[in-house]
Amino acid sequence: MIKKGIILAGGKGTRMSPITKAINKQLLPIFDKPLIFYPLSILMLAKIKDILIIVNKGELNQYKKILPDGKNLGIKIKYEEQSKPRGLPDAFILGEEFIGKDNVALILGDNFFYGQNLTNQLLNYKKLKKGAKIILHKVKKPDQYGVAKINKNSKVTMIKEKPKKFVSDLAITGLYFFDNLVCKYSKTLKPSKRGELEIVDLINKYKKKGSLKANLLGRGGAWLDTGSIDDFYKTSAFVSAIEKRQGFKIACIEEIALSNSWIKKKEINNQIKFYGKCEYSSYLRDLIK
Repeated sequence: MIKKGIILAGGKGTRMSPITKAINKQLLPIFDKPLIFYPLSILMLAKIKDILIIVNKGELNQYKKILPDGKNLGIKIKYEEQSKPRGLPDAFILGEEFIGKDNVALILGDNFFYGQNLTNQLLNYKKLKKGAKIILHKVKKPDQYGVAKINKNSKVTMIKEKPKKFVSDLAITGLYFFDNLVCKYSKTLKPSKRGELEIVDLINKYKKKGSLKANLLGRGGAWLDTGSIDDFYKTSAFVSAIEKRQGFKIACIEEIALSNSWIKKKEINNQIKFYGKCEYSSYLRDLIK
């Protein structure tokens, strides 16, 4: 069972420069909410209440202004500063004390997930006891992603980073579930040519042990990587269209907390006061009428 979650929200966001010279990418808005709300909402939908957010050194106070300690959401939020990007597996080295003896989920701070049956899928992924699980999504241009090939039992048979020749059209998304061995495995990794620890090397360790499985997000689901300006605004347009058409908000973290019975109407009222007069506050006000 997964009890803890990590959001990796560091990085320099160089593909979105010069905007990211002033503010971290994960604090920029996807429609009406900061990007960080979206990965946080995924962990909350999986009913993971103990969360570590890894941020760049010097940016901690910016995050704490919008997400202090999680009490207002009925969860626990801790922070860890990263002096420089050292690759995804570094999250498990920095977060070893936080993880303790538990299993852990990792989500990248710039990844967006959406789907009609997503909550049920997340709750199922959370049941992981041993090994590792990666989430795959079909893409048109697999040569731009790390991809995985799977068999009928959902076991991963091959992993390839940005393959020049076709291997699979199933991209590895930025959502991972690991057992407690992940800290031990991460510490044995060596930096790649680009000087970082690679997530592909980490999940390959599980593959060699025969304990790596995969799940497909499915045709009804959407996975978007907001790493570039173009993708960032496409995601924002997607959220805007869904919310305006259907009348509900994606990644409203207070609504998720309320539906999970982690908070009561009092906390919602406090958040309305905190956010001030805005559309988001109006939505929260309608929730508790």
